[in-house]
Amino acid sequence: MSDNNKNAPKGFIGRFLALPTDSVPKTIFVAVAVCLVASMIVSAAAVALRPTQAVNALKDKQINILQVAGIYDPSQDVLEAFAAFEPKVLELATGEFTDQFDPASFDDRSAADDPATSVALSDDPAGIVRQGKFVTVYLLRDEAGAIDKVILPIHGYGLWSTLYGFIALEENGNDIFGLQFYEHAETPGLGAEVDNPRWKALWNGKKLVDDSGELQISVTKAVPPAGKDYHIDALAGATLTTAGVHNLVNFWMGEAGYRRFLENLKAGNV
Repeated sequence: MSDNNKNAPKGFIGRFLALPTDSVPKTIFVAVAVCLVASMIVSAAAVALRPTQAVNALKDKQINILQVAGIYDPSQDVLEAFAAFEPKVLELATGEFTDQFDPASFDDRSAADDPATSVALSDDPAGIVRQGKFVTVYLLRDEAGAIDKVILPIHGYGLWSTLYGFIALEENGNDIFGLQFYEHAETPGLGAEVDNPRWKALWNGKKLVDDSGELQISVTKAVPPAGKDYHIDALAGATLTTAGVHNLVNFWMGEAGYRRFLENLKAGNV
């Protein structure tokens, strides 16, 4: 047997190791190996950080509730400030609170995805596909124990995304104190102007329904016949996001949403 045959690499691994460092097979192998290691590191980090992310998401949500209610103070501990709210799980069909779920652990989004606690919508102006039968609302009481404000979760589709937010109502269930979105992916500088403090301030003092009880709130370019008390100016250059906000607010404030609850609130039955 010749020396060349004796020194020839044996098997696949041997032939692979014998290849030049800059060969195509070795380059591909290194690239794949690096990608696998990197993906494992990223996955491990994502799993490890998940509890922290959940805590931060909850804190951000609580800050938005404090802000829409007009009582957010950056110098105050968020959990301490949020303790002023009384969370309640509301059954939309009856407009009454239920003790079927614990408000501290009830997840509105999971409930909206679960066929047992949600319904598929055939008439769906807000573009949410399914609507939860139960939602968590937040009561803010004054020093005498009377309801001062009610914070209601709302969501619906804009141009690119589902907008999640809250609307704050005065104790009469008709006057709007504020509106705020805490999650969306609308276009920066256009639809994302829903976060602009000047636009959010336009909601303060507006009304939902007229004296006859008809829902009149609108987010449009032109002032509707009902008048300025029920109108918020459209976002400039964001027609579809504006339409989405108009649709979702009217959906949630209407018969399919909080209408029964707001009637109970006005009647003093909350």
